[in-house]
Amino acid sequence: MSIEKNEPLFTNPLEAVRGLSINDLNKYLPALHKVSDLKMTAEQMKDGVFLGLGLEGLKCIPDNTIDLIVVDPPESPWRSTAQRGNPMTIQEYFQWNELWLKESARVLKPTGAIYLICGWQYSGMYHSLLSNDFQIQTRITWRNATRKDQPKPMTWINRSSDIWFATKTNEFMFNQEAVTNTENQMKPDGPTELGMTNLWGDIMDIQLGATVQMEGDKPEQLIQRILNASSFKLNWVLDPFTRSGGTGVIAKKMGRRFIGFESDQDRLLMAMKRIDNE
Repeated sequence: MSIEKNEPLFTNPLEAVRGLSINDLNKYLPALHKVSDLKMTAEQMKDGVFLGLGLEGLKCIPDNTIDLIVVDPPESPWRSTAQRGNPMTIQEYFQWNELWLKESARVLKPTGAIYLICGWQYSGMYHSLLSNDFQIQTRITWRNATRKDQPKPMTWINRSSDIWFATKTNEFMFNQEAVTNTENQMKPDGPTELGMTNLWGDIMDIQLGATVQMEGDKPEQLIQRILNASSFKLNWVLDPFTRSGGTGVIAKKMGRRFIGFESDQDRLLMAMKRIDNE
């Protein structure tokens, strides 16, 4: 006679928000810091994730202090935190992107870089906007089968996303080498063909490794490649729209110092938990 095993109805009956238990809230809510309270100087930078709009957070960062920006801008941001559910018009969206990109250029070190991840609809816009304040180095294309921006009616199915790689000047660091506008010291026999071109067909659009993927996360291998190419250990890495902290988790794992901004408190608390547990 077999004995039926009883399973609990709920895996976490005290879970107040998906992925966050009451214990998590008790731990992380008191440690939450708002962008409005953030004070930094070039000599006293503060790592962590902060509650507030990305643009407002960028304004709190001193000039020429960030080594690398990795950013996946929201495609339908609200006009403000007080107007959730009221998205920007196309013209407002263009102007908003112009503002945060200008702030990004201000905070980057002269040797710093930005990697901007986007879908095909806005890729041309970001190319134009980036060229106002940055030196565009290349456009990277990677395989992304998870994108939801498929054409209607259905024609060619979209399976890729773009990453714009731009720098503040033409003198920057790349793969542990100094690059100038006249010469790249990278050894020709060093990099392999796979992974050193701007076609990242080897990147898997599924999560690998120990990190648990959440909505908005990019593949761990993709973020690792960016951090390896354009940062060192203890460098400052910034994500102005950090969501649930996927980039921050990998940055911490790789020994970088991370700053992130998120306007949704639940997602910010999740980011705090994930980065803390890394």
